[in-house]
Formats: sequence, structure tokens, C-alpha cells
Amino acid sequence: MKRRDLVKHLRVQGCVFVREGANHSIFLNPLINRVSTVPRHNEVDDFLAKKICKDLGISPPL
Repeated sequence: MKRRDLVKHLRVQGCVFVREGANHSIFLNPLINRVSTVPRHNEVDDFLAKKICKDLGISPPL
């Protein structure tokens, strides 16, 4: 999955961008106060995308 598609999905689900790390972007789900990191690669593995969504408590992307 493309990184930009994952980030778009996270924002649609209500997650907000917190800050940039060295190699990752950090997102927060303010409803349940959970944080996850998204790597800054063009492609993000589908398994990792599902894991990020699970960590943030949102539905996985299609």
C-alpha cells in the first residue's frame, strides 16, 4: 500500500499527525489516546498497515 493512501485513511478515521521522528511520522487517535508510528517509505507492507490501524483502534484500510 502506498504511504500517502495509508496517511489519508488515518486522517479520515480521525487520527491526527503529532510530529516527525527520524524515520517515522507519529499519529495519534485522540478519541482513545493511542499513538502509532508510520514509516517514511513509499510503500508500506499491508501487514504493517493493518498493525498500525489496530494499534490506533481504527478499521483497517481496504
